[in-house]
Amino acid sequence: MTAPAEMSVAEERLGAWYRMDGTYLVGREKLREYARAVQDYHPAHWDLDAAAELGFSDLIAPVTFTATPGMACNRRMFEQIVVGYDTYLQTEEVFEQHRPIVAGDELVVDVELTGVRRTAGRDFITVTNNFTDTAGEVVHTMHTTVVGLTAEDVDAGIKDAVQNAMMHDVNILDVGQAGYEKEVRPEGELRFADGGMTRTPGTRSFDDLKVGDQLPVHHTRLSRGDLVNYAGVAGDANPIHWDERLAKLAGLPDVIAHGMLTMGLGAGFHSEWSGDPAAVTRYTVRLSAPAIVSATEGADIEFSGRIKSLDPETRSGVVIVAAKSGGQKIFGMATMNVRFR
Repeated sequence: MTAPAEMSVAEERLGAWYRMDGTYLVGREKLREYARAVQDYHPAHWDLDAAAELGFSDLIAPVTFTATPGMACNRRMFEQIVVGYDTYLQTEEVFEQHRPIVAGDELVVDVELTGVRRTAGRDFITVTNNFTDTAGEVVHTMHTTVVGLTAEDVDAGIKDAVQNAMMHDVNILDVGQAGYEKEVRPEGELRFADGGMTRTPGTRSFDDLKVGDQLPVHHTRLSRGDLVNYAGVAGDANPIHWDERLAKLAGLPDVIAHGMLTMGLGAGFHSEWSGDPAAVTRYTVRLSAPAIVSATEGADIEFSGRIKSLDPETRSGVVIVAAKSGGQKIFGMATMNVRFR
């Protein structure tokens, strides 16, 4: 009889929950700063009149903006709760936009360990963030899935090397478990905002679309400077995005672009075509390969897309977004659920 496999710490702590200290106040300049970092120049992220034309009281956030407060809020999860790994590799992200976030929103962020599955000897870990406004409605939900890597997967010297390169108050590898007590989400149903489904979107007309329609191909250039800027704006301190030596210690061929950055670029590519970033109700990206960004040549990312399906009853559809860099697909599968006029 085969003995049952020993549970990992992450599996034992499935369901762990906490709430961030204080609230996150969404500011206009932070939205503009983030939009610039992901090269998203849709006017509703920059200009009050453009946002008002789409029916909003202030600038609207790019759909991937929640990665910024989420990065800070999730640190405790990966420093004190999900422990026992030497580093993490992002594999999938899901953004659910219940109603678009706007400048002036004051948000409470809940963090919960919602999934742990073991595949081929590795743990795939899903952390869910719910962003709740002052009216008590969840306006956005973000699901982040990473794979936990151990010393078998990375160079043994990476811990010391990384800690010597990190910002003074960040510790992403050498973490402990002292004093941990599991807390779970309080009972009660979450109340989700419905503003993303009730407003008239500013997208192109549903009647002008058909399944199989192609989105125009778009090329985006990334430099090491873009990566450093994104790291600062989004708070992603992992040095594999700016230090070639540490990237190679982690088993990578060179510095790589942040997965969240490439997702933000993909969201901007779509909204330029559709006309309304607030019309996206769900954005799912499964990463297949990183975008390598060389110090001398940078990287070129080619975005393309097509309409996968259309629903005449809801005047909505699913759009596939593809991304390639250096001849490789960096999105294994990426889809957007979009409402049309």
